Amino acid sequence: MSAASAAFAGGAPAAASDAFPHRRMITVSIMLATIMQALDTTIANVALPHMQGSLQASQDQIMWVLTSYIVAAAITLPLTGWLCGMWGRRKVFIVSVLGFTAASALCGLSTSLIGIVLARLLQGVFGAALVPLSQAVLLDINPREKIGQAMAIWGAGIMVGPILGPLLGGWLTENYNWRWVFFINLPVGLFAFWGIARYVPESRPGRERLDIFGFATLSLAIGMLQLFLDRGQQLDWFDSWEIKLEAATAVVAFAFFIVHTWTVQGASFFDRALLKDRNFVTGLLFSFIVGMILYGTMALLPNLLQDLMNYPVFYTGEVTAPRGIGTMLAMLLVGRLVHRIDVRAIMAVGFALTALALWQMTQLTLQMDASLFIISGLIQGVGIGFTFVPLSAATFATLASKLRHQGTPIYSLVRNIGSSVGISIVQTLLTRGAGAAHAQLAATVGPGNQALSTLPPMLNTATATGLTILNAEVTRQGALISYIHDFGIMTVVTLAAIPLLLIMSGPNSKAASAVNSNNSDEPAGAVEVPH
Repeated sequence: MSAASAAFAGGAPAAASDAFPHRRMITVSIMLATIMQALDTTIANVALPHMQGSLQASQDQIMWVLTSYIVAAAITLPLTGWLCGMWGRRKVFIVSVLGFTAASALCGLSTSLIGIVLARLLQGVFGAALVPLSQAVLLDINPREKIGQAMAIWGAGIMVGPILGPLLGGWLTENYNWRWVFFINLPVGLFAFWGIARYVPESRPGRERLDIFGFATLSLAIGMLQLFLDRGQQLDWFDSWEIKLEAATAVVAFAFFIVHTWTVQGASFFDRALLKDRNFVTGLLFSFIVGMILYGTMALLPNLLQDLMNYPVFYTGEVTAPRGIGTMLAMLLVGRLVHRIDVRAIMAVGFALTALALWQMTQLTLQMDASLFIISGLIQGVGIGFTFVPLSAATFATLASKLRHQGTPIYSLVRNIGSSVGISIVQTLLTRGAGAAHAQLAATVGPGNQALSTLPPMLNTATATGLTILNAEVTRQGALISYIHDFGIMTVVTLAAIPLLLIMSGPNSKAASAVNSNNSDEPAGAVEVPH
């Protein structure tokens, strides 16, 4: 066995720089695959109206283009750890990249709704493993002193991809065709495949036994949860029997999974040893919160900019792009800071900046220009960058290398669930808040309101045209109030997360020392908490 293969099998050794002479090419290859997958979570959103007309689908039907991908990825993601243990990380990576690239081509070639939904299902199945695999590989090929920088590179791909997705998707759709939203993956995927196949060493398969019952119950719970969150707002939540059935199935399936995991003899689908690591468990909590805040904000902004501010699709992408720039700049900086400053202090600054940006969004008016969106987006991007990198480093700081093939997909899964929950919550609050605000404002528009006499003639409530125009304006103002309330709630949630940082182990903690001593046979498998 080569030095690289040996290192890959049991965690990166102290001399990782010698064991992995092609570390830069490995990093470039796996990050291309990661960015490709991260872009596809949002790049198709802006193309949906064009796809709807081309594929002759209704608005409800075209949403399955998004839903099918999310559900397939969510169900497949927990399987990543077992697949890596069974076949080796490199083989799983190669198959995932090739499958995702081929599925992207099928999406672009689809001529029917059924065809593109099936292709998106395949995209979700093959793409689910790309993000956790890239994180696991970067953790193993880098020595402990470069873990922070490695997580900065990885985090940039994860965070910037969804942010730049609408910008790139809008440009491709407007200048070419919606099919190029998927065709653009082909050269990226082929280059990533070449680099992974050539430079990424193989890990040693463990021939692990699959806990079928554990996998089945967890997959059913996740799949039903995703359908519940995706369809809830459309079907008015628990007023629908479909939503009640999905919620009940998710709860029962997850309960069976927990009981099975705690009582099963021998290997389980979820290794209980993961729950013994305080930093890992705390990191999952913060990963959920970050997913809620980031993706919740991203779900609000496009509709706000296009529907209320009347921004074109491409200009919407340009206005939101500074968020990605801020994230990249912050991650480049924080990758060097995690070795010098307590990660909890860095994350506290990140959450504070994110809260500041969200508070700025509560000052919105319909008459303002784009400057507030740009400034607040830049600040929020910096805040996310200051949060995500140290969070990733600290979450896996004390986790044994043998547990990483399970830990990284769970970390990604929890973030994805957080994003789904966040999007569903903000959309529900937005819809109901807009309705309540509209009713409150409309109640003031009556004959007894003397201020109505000062309105221009086009808003004369005595005419049908004037009443229609006035109602439309009341609707816009009500929607704005609801948006402001949503941003206010996210501000409070972000600030509330800061005290929870005290739960996480600090630098040179006894917990970290204990874990490292228990894994003394893996010199760099358990990385010290950066400080």
